[in-house]
Amino acid sequence: MTKKSIVLLLLLNLAAINLFADDDKNIWANYAKIPIPEDTSSMIPTDYEKAVLDMMTKNSWYLSRSVVGKCNRTEATPVYYSDSIYIARLQKLPYRIEMPYNNIVRLLINKYAQRINQVEYMVGLGESYYFPIFEQALAKYDLPMELKYLPIIESALNSKAISRAGAGGLWQFMVGTAKMYDLQVNSLVDDRFDPKKSSEAAVRYLRDLYAIYNDWHLVIAAYNCGPGNVARAIRKAGGKTGYWDIYPYLPRETRGYVPIFIAANYIMNYYGKHNICPAIPTFIKATDSVVVQKRIHLKQIAEILKIPIEELRFLNPQYKQDIVPGDIKPHSIILPMEKISYFSTNLDSILAYNANVLIDKQIVVEPAGREGGYVGRSKKHGRVSRGSGSNKHYKVKNGDTLGEIARRHGTTISKIKKANGMSSDRIRAGQTLRIPN
Repeated sequence: MTKKSIVLLLLLNLAAINLFADDDKNIWANYAKIPIPEDTSSMIPTDYEKAVLDMMTKNSWYLSRSVVGKCNRTEATPVYYSDSIYIARLQKLPYRIEMPYNNIVRLLINKYAQRINQVEYMVGLGESYYFPIFEQALAKYDLPMELKYLPIIESALNSKAISRAGAGGLWQFMVGTAKMYDLQVNSLVDDRFDPKKSSEAAVRYLRDLYAIYNDWHLVIAAYNCGPGNVARAIRKAGGKTGYWDIYPYLPRETRGYVPIFIAANYIMNYYGKHNICPAIPTFIKATDSVVVQKRIHLKQIAEILKIPIEELRFLNPQYKQDIVPGDIKPHSIILPMEKISYFSTNLDSILAYNANVLIDKQIVVEPAGREGGYVGRSKKHGRVSRGSGSNKHYKVKNGDTLGEIARRHGTTISKIKKANGMSSDRIRAGQTLRIPN
């Protein structure tokens, strides 16, 4: 190598070192910009902690059926890296939402790295089941794919998560917002817990927020604390609209929300660098949906199709009482694909199975009367009206027999026939019978 080449190489190396030093200064200037609170636990949303606790205690069936796959690690101990490595890795992510780095982001990345078991479960569950659902909804509305990690910090991928304020599901919708985005919420069905329907609604909501702010960091903040709190923070910041400008004026928990979103994106992409191996749920298989137009109980399906009831509840978390009210309007049920054909060909048997216990309900009832049959006095005419005793009514269903109805209600065939003026034992579906004592 010539003397001239050596000098040129030294100059290039020196320039590179100075450039790195300048970058390092900028990194550390940004790193020291955001103060870490004394109580670092306040940086992690309380509802996230509650969702994690619920997941680890109430979902033991799922956890026990998740298997940690093989990966290149000698032991499950936390691994941490320098700021320059974290920055370089974040910059390599192919994202539309900026992933800036500072000491708060570092703190939250390291907190995720400490929680190996929790992250292993979320990675396995997300990659095996939830992330493709989120990706499909995001792609439909052309939103950034990195938003698929928002439910990580909203619910820890616990589809049944409920916050202290009453927000529910993977995306943590309040009831009012859920209904604005066409999600059904009643005593039997809560679509906030339906992964597909809630994802569609969440993506539409995020799209509407972006139309207001045109800034994804503000969208993420508003998703957490509401547009009103973001507007208040912008006003207190003198009209500045950058997330890090309004940071001190946001609610305390929301201050950590964008940093923990960045940290979640990091750990979900680089978990393998931190001794974290996905815990794959063994019960998750290919699924498909069927539409039912009859009232059906998940336990009926579980028994006839030989599917664990916990698996059906995982696939259909929107049915709060395990009842699918298909008789009110058509509803979908998610089933393992291998069971779809058997379900369709055996639907009548499924509907009839243990229906008197799981499905049957009183359609028409009469209140018990007083002794002698007197139930009240007409105020208008001033006379006593005679009641009908303590008889009740029953609507006949497909497959019912008079003997079975009598046994079920603790009476006899002859008493039912007498009470209804029947000369034979024949009954028909839809017929209403008076059931005597």
